[in-house]
Amino acid sequence: MTDPGEPLPEGDRNANPAGVGLWRLLAEDLRTHDGDVFEQGFWAVAVHRFGNWRMGLPRLIRPPFTLAYRLLFKWVEWTCGITLPYTTRLGRRVRLWHHSGMILHARAIGDDVHIRHNTTFGVARRGDNRRIPVIGDRVDIGCGVCILGGVRVGDDCVVGANAVVLADVPSGHVAVGAPARFIPITGRTADQPVGAGR
Repeated sequence: MTDPGEPLPEGDRNANPAGVGLWRLLAEDLRTHDGDVFEQGFWAVAVHRFGNWRMGLPRLIRPPFTLAYRLLFKWVEWTCGITLPYTTRLGRRVRLWHHSGMILHARAIGDDVHIRHNTTFGVARRGDNRRIPVIGDRVDIGCGVCILGGVRVGDDCVVGANAVVLADVPSGHVAVGAPARFIPITGRTADQPVGAGR
């Protein structure tokens, strides 16, 4: 997992998951969004994947793809209310539920993460633009959540609705409240989804 203290990604290379081509990634993302091509979360993820894919092209042929990416990125921001820059390292099978009010400026978002509307990932205070969150694998994020600063949300966590996370969340915990407090997830077996047994 990415370290919150590392320099921010420069966006100078294709950061899509390795070993998977663009079309296979998009097919997987569509399945993750229930096969609904009109799902706005899918549009945001697809534009993100395209933005990264273009960085693997030779520089001489990249400019029209960069223009297309910038137009699509703004279209998703304006019509869906989702900001997901291509410099955020995005794992596989990430589901964006609903739409509107999603500002997802993170260093990395892991695999099998679910994110709901009115969620903000970003800086905690003005002038500290290099410290942004890292979200682990299999994290379930409720509506209205703010995860701010150079914090790490560990694997298999649940972040409750309207929580404000300003400190690292240990793996396998629930974060609730503002500021968030952390409660271990207990009574869950390996085959239960995150949050079951609470």
